[in-house]
Amino acid sequence: MQSAGYKRYHRVLRTVLFALAGVLLFILALFLLKEGASGLHPLLMRLQVSGLVNALGFGWAMAYVVLSGSPVAAISLSLFGGQVLSSVETFGMITGSRLGASFIVLFVGFVYWLRGQRRAASVSAGVLCLLVTATIYLPATVLGTLFLNQRWLDTLQLDIGQVNSVIEMVYDPIIHLLSNQLELPNLVLFMLGVGTLLVAFQILDRALPEIDPDSARFNKISSLVYRPAFMFLLGASITSITLSVSVSLTLLVPLTAKGYIRRENIIPYIMGANITTFIDTLVAALIIPTRAGEPSAFIIVLTQMLSVGIISLLALGIDYSLYERLLERSMRWILRDNRTLGAFLALIFIVPVILMLI
Repeated sequence: MQSAGYKRYHRVLRTVLFALAGVLLFILALFLLKEGASGLHPLLMRLQVSGLVNALGFGWAMAYVVLSGSPVAAISLSLFGGQVLSSVETFGMITGSRLGASFIVLFVGFVYWLRGQRRAASVSAGVLCLLVTATIYLPATVLGTLFLNQRWLDTLQLDIGQVNSVIEMVYDPIIHLLSNQLELPNLVLFMLGVGTLLVAFQILDRALPEIDPDSARFNKISSLVYRPAFMFLLGASITSITLSVSVSLTLLVPLTAKGYIRRENIIPYIMGANITTFIDTLVAALIIPTRAGEPSAFIIVLTQMLSVGIISLLALGIDYSLYERLLERSMRWILRDNRTLGAFLALIFIVPVILMLI
C-alpha cells in the first residue's frame, strides 16, 4: 500500500514539476520572441508577408515545418507585441497555424497505413480534420476580421497589469543580460526564443495525462459517439485537458482505424477541438503588451475563439446532416485512388505557398 501511495505521490509530483518548468520556459520564450521580433522584420519584408492573406499562408507553412500549431501561434503573438505584425495579420497567422496543425493527423494516419492498417481507415481521420478545419476556419476568418476591424470586442479586455508587473520583474533581468550585456543580435534572440518555445512544449507534453484509446473509459462511451453534441463537447474537453489540438485529434487515428468511432461521428469532435485549442494561446496573449490603435493580443485570440465557435455552432445547428454529407462525399472522392489522394496532398502544400505569394 505504501509503495502504491509513494508511486502515486511521485507521479503527481513529477507532473507538477514538469508543468511548472514548462510554463516558466514558455513565458521566457515569449519574452525572447518579443525582444527579438524586430530582427525578423527584414526577413518578413523580403518574403513580402503583408496583409491577412500573406500572414495566413505564412502561419500555415510554418506549422508544417514544426508539425504543430501552438508554437507558431505563440510566435505570431510575439511578432504582434514587437510591432512587426498588425492585429489582422496576427489573426491571419494564427488561423494559418491551425490549418497547418491539422496536417499532423494526416501524417500519423500515413504512419498507421505503413504499419499495415487499411489506407481508408487510417488516412480518413486526417483528411476529415483538414476538411473540417478549412470549412470552419476560412469563413470564421472573414467573420473574425470584421470583429477586429469594427472593434466590437474591445470592451471585453481583461486587465492583469499587476500579474504582468511581477512576471516582468522576474524575466526582464534575463532579457537585459542577453540583449544588453551579452549584446546578442535580435535575430539570435528570436531564434533562441523559438528553440525555448519548442522545448517548453516538449516539457508540457510530458506533464499531460496519457489517454489510451483502448481503455475501458473509451469503451463505456461507445453508445454516445453517435450524438453530435456529445462528440462536440468531448473534442472540446480533451483538447482543454491536453492543451494540444494535435494530441486530441491524433487520437482519432487509432480510434477510427480500429473501428471504435465511425468517420462521420468525428466531425463534431474536430469542431469542438478546434475551439478549445486556443486556450494556451489565450493565456500567452495576456503577457503581450497592448499597442496604441490596435486591439490587444487577448482580444485577437478571443475573436478567433468566438468566430470559430459561431461558425461551428451554425454548422451543427442549421443543417448538420447536409454539412456531414458534403464532407463525407469529399473525403470519399479524395480517397478513391492514389491519384486523387496525391492531388489532395499536393494541394494542401501548394495553397499556403500561393497565399504567401499573393
